[in-house]
Amino acid sequence: MTITIFLGALILAMALGVPIAYALLVSGVALMVHMGNFDPQILAQNTIEGANSFPLLAVPFFMLAGEVMNAGGLSRRIVNVALTLVGHVRGGLGYVTILAAVMMAALSGSAVADTAALAALLLPMMIKAGHDRAKAGGLIASAGIIAPVIPPSIGFVIFGVAANVSITKLFLAGIVPGLLMGLSIAVAWYWVAKRENIEPPPKASRAERLQALKESTWAMVLPVIVLVGLKMGVFTPTEAAVVAAVYALFVATFVYRELNLSQIYHVFVSAAKTTSVVMFLVAAAMVSAWLITVAALPAELVALLEPLMGHPTLLMVAIMLVVIMVGTAMDMTPTILILTPVLMPIVKAAGIDPVYFGVLFIINNSIGLVTPPVGTVLNVVAGVGRMKMDEVTLGVLPFMAAQLVVLFLLVLVPQLVLWPLKLFY
Repeated sequence: MTITIFLGALILAMALGVPIAYALLVSGVALMVHMGNFDPQILAQNTIEGANSFPLLAVPFFMLAGEVMNAGGLSRRIVNVALTLVGHVRGGLGYVTILAAVMMAALSGSAVADTAALAALLLPMMIKAGHDRAKAGGLIASAGIIAPVIPPSIGFVIFGVAANVSITKLFLAGIVPGLLMGLSIAVAWYWVAKRENIEPPPKASRAERLQALKESTWAMVLPVIVLVGLKMGVFTPTEAAVVAAVYALFVATFVYRELNLSQIYHVFVSAAKTTSVVMFLVAAAMVSAWLITVAALPAELVALLEPLMGHPTLLMVAIMLVVIMVGTAMDMTPTILILTPVLMPIVKAAGIDPVYFGVLFIINNSIGLVTPPVGTVLNVVAGVGRMKMDEVTLGVLPFMAAQLVVLFLLVLVPQLVLWPLKLFY
């Protein structure tokens, strides 16, 4: 009955068009009333405490780093490097998109920021070259969702705070799965591109490649600083976000000189607006998380899933299928915040490594960003590329299928996540 009250209130509020953050508060109030302990003061305290977290400071700074990269020329230079390296092969612009997405993912951690940059820079080029508009848009969308998996990742920060799991370990464990996601859509693009008879652009000369690498050196150094700093214990993930933002701002302003004072103001305002949305979601979700714990909902779910507790692989398959279904209706951040306090007790009871689960959970939620009807990243591509949502949805299907294959491969072979992590620890 408790689960029905919570989910019923949440789904009804969302169906009525209530924003997700407020819908979470509504479901929290409904649960408090059902349990007979409604108190506005407790509601307010948990809302404030939900956002009062030092690790969550990483979110605004990674958001800012992504905005600065796009406005300050770092993203464009990374795309240019990829263009000179693989732009000349058959379907080369698609591989440029994938390579650029992987490199940009190691800088910002924001799927929306990376996808917007890729769509603005590469979608017109791909359409002009003769690639199918829908398939090009679908490829860019699927490449953009690599950002929450390869460190630094905003998704890992939010999950780490909600689940009380080491964010540094999550960052390091996400590297190989993120690269596998990129490889999977490269294979899918090869299958798509060979059906298009498009003449690739001429191969870049060695001088052009060296020039592109030289121009992007400052941008390419950033992920090295972040990863080495985390591994050597120089700074925490939160401090790494500050380093990334300050470094990107320094390079864009004083090295590339593509940001002036008036532009910096607009970049900060844009990052603040995006951050405010995320942080309000986090604050509202923490109310629900507290109530979920008080109402002992995880214990009820553990009892329901008891037959699978002795079979971790089957349990992970069941959980991943549930998250996929939820991801079609909800965005990444609220899904993480709602499901994490429910699923973590189950994961721990089954003896599944929390870091391993966190990586697969974030991959699943990333794929949810390109599943309709919500599909935030699909909306970004459709908006930037002035395309219909239906077009992008059809175009993304082969690439989404490839990434789902990677997800279930990681379910069946956990060592692909855990073994690389052991190299760092």
